[in-house]
Amino acid sequence: MWIERLDASHALAYRELMLEAYDRHPQAFTSSVRERAVMPLSWWEGRLTSKLDAVFGAFEDGRLAGIVGLAFEPREKARHKSTLFGMYVSADFRQHGLGQKLVEATIAEAQKHPELKLIQLTVTAGNDAAFKLYQRCGFVQFGLEPLAVRVGEDYFDKIHMWRDITVQQGGGETVASSRPQ
Repeated sequence: MWIERLDASHALAYRELMLEAYDRHPQAFTSSVRERAVMPLSWWEGRLTSKLDAVFGAFEDGRLAGIVGLAFEPREKARHKSTLFGMYVSADFRQHGLGQKLVEATIAEAQKHPELKLIQLTVTAGNDAAFKLYQRCGFVQFGLEPLAVRVGEDYFDKIHMWRDITVQQGGGETVASSRPQ
């Protein structure tokens, strides 16, 4: 298993995996499979080459098995924030630690940007596995958005979480990144 930043050459596999995610877990994403399936391949390539996004893929047995993105905020007053988005691991590859490795890669990427202070994300209320994964990676809940996503006639709440990337996690305690480990 390995993780790498995706580029335009991965657009077809990225599109395929995201469409799977939208189809199998419509309550987890604000985009729908119907909206994204009609987007040309150039749109997917653009997502992977944008200066405002970094998208990572986990590969297992040569196949794209999981994905996650990090969006950078372009507005001057909010450039200290980034957003984790599009997290998905294909069902065939779950329980292999790919999700945690993807989140860790996202945190590591964010920490390469000295202006960034935090990563925020949303997770669908009731998705306990994802919520616990984010907690293990140092994210904490700061709010709940009711009726955030509508799928058919059903509404789903979103839990808002954040993580301070200026601190390192280690051994169950939080240690300032400037301290020796």
